Amino acid sequence: MPKLHITLSALTLSILASSSWATEPVAMRQDVTLPLANQLLDATLSACHADGRSAVAAVVDRGGNLVALQRDDNVGPHNTAAAQRKAFTALSTKTPTRLLAERARSTPDAENLNTLDELLLLGGGVPLKVGDQVIGALGVAGAGGAANDEACALKAIEQILSIHQ
Repeated sequence: MPKLHITLSALTLSILASSSWATEPVAMRQDVTLPLANQLLDATLSACHADGRSAVAAVVDRGGNLVALQRDDNVGPHNTAAAQRKAFTALSTKTPTRLLAERARSTPDAENLNTLDELLLLGGGVPLKVGDQVIGALGVAGAGGAANDEACALKAIEQILSIHQ
């Protein structure tokens, strides 16, 4: 019996050591920092300004918390909440909000997404990714429609995140 016990113990240790569920107790994840958020916001508003548009932009971290927000002077106050909700929606669903809105309109299974108060199904929210990991999201509102909002966000993400990858 002692030999069997030692063999089973060794086998158990081997399984535990090689199992994917036996990980470190503290997760190490990349996240949006305030300096990164501010770089993204500066680049977003610059992209909007280059097209003759004004806007408000918000960045949330991987937990959905607002990290930073910038608003041009002449943007309607409702756009501030919209930008933050677009960012939250993009983060939560890991999907650009324009695409999510299209799916909600055309797919019966996704149609009920518009009943969730936290989500805003308007284009202008884009997940922030490093590799295949979503680290936060950027939301833009007030640039004259969802396509313009998203365009400003995408230009900023391409410019800033490419530096950090």
